[in-house]
Amino acid sequence: MFEELISVVVPVYNSEASLPLLIERLGPIIRDFRSAEVILVNDGSRDGSWAVVEDLVARFGFVRGIDLMRNFGQHNALLCGIRAARGSVIVTIDDDLQNPPEEIPALLTKLREGYDVVYGTPQTEAHGFVRDLASHITKFALQSAMGAKTARNVSAFRVFRTHLRGAFETYRGPFVSIDVLLTWATTRFAAIPVKHEPRQLGQSGYTLGRLIAHAMNMMTGFSTMPLQLASIVGFTFTLFGTFTLAFVLIQYLAHGVAVPGFVFLASLISIFSGAQLFALGVIGEYLSRMHFRMMERPPYAVRTTTNDFN
Repeated sequence: MFEELISVVVPVYNSEASLPLLIERLGPIIRDFRSAEVILVNDGSRDGSWAVVEDLVARFGFVRGIDLMRNFGQHNALLCGIRAARGSVIVTIDDDLQNPPEEIPALLTKLREGYDVVYGTPQTEAHGFVRDLASHITKFALQSAMGAKTARNVSAFRVFRTHLRGAFETYRGPFVSIDVLLTWATTRFAAIPVKHEPRQLGQSGYTLGRLIAHAMNMMTGFSTMPLQLASIVGFTFTLFGTFTLAFVLIQYLAHGVAVPGFVFLASLISIFSGAQLFALGVIGEYLSRMHFRMMERPPYAVRTTTNDFN
C-alpha cells in the first residue's frame, strides 16, 4: 500500500477507443494507494472522446474530466490537469497505452529515493522512424533549457511531487513545456527504463512538422541558445571578413594589384547578407514570443468540467 495521494493526469486527443482500456488497466493499480484520482483532459478531440470521458466519470468514482475549448496542445492540456490535481504526487501518462500503467509503482519507488521528478524512459522506441527522428530533434532542443543529461531521458511518462507546480503557477504563456517548467523548481531528476509498447489503437496526433515546431518553441521560448548561436555566427563571419580584407591588402601591397573578380566580391556580399538575415530571423522569433507574452494569451481555456471540480 502506497501512502501518497496520487493524481494521474492524462491528456486526451481522439482516443475514444483506448480510454476505457486505459482506465481498466489503471483501476487495479490505483487501488494500492490511500487516495487516487485520474484526471482526463480532453484537448479538443474531434471524435467522441468527451462522451467517453463523461461515461467513465459516471462509472468510476476516481475519474474526473476537463473539456478544453479547443485543441491547445499536449503540454497545455497537461498544465491544466496539473493545476487541477489534488494529490501530493502527480503522474502524467499518454492516452495511447504505449506507456504501460503497470510501470507506475516502479516510478514511485524511484521517487522515494529523494528525487523530485522521475521519468519513465522507453527501453526501445516504438513510434517509427519519422516520429523517433522528430523526438530526437525535440530532445536536442530541450538540452539548452534542461541540460543534456536530463533532456536525454525526457518522456511523457513522468511522476513528480505536486508542490513543484508552485514554481510555475503564474505562468501564462501560450507555449508550454512541462519538462522545462519543472526545471524552474528542481534539479533532482532521475529516470528508469520502462517498457514502450507499439500503438494498437488510433493514430498519433504528433506529426513530424508538429514535433519540429514544438522543438522550435522550446528553443526560442525557454532558451537563449539561438541568440548565442546567432552571435557566434556573426562573430565567425566578422573574423572571416577581417581575414579576407587582410588578404586583399597583402595582395595589393605585395604585388601592386587588387584581387580581381566580380564573383569573389558577390560571394562575400552573399555570405554576409545571409549571416545578417539569419541573425535578424532569430531576433524576430524572440520578438514574436515577447508579443504573445505581452498579450497574456492563456495556455488553455476550459469549456466544462465534471461536477466534482465545482
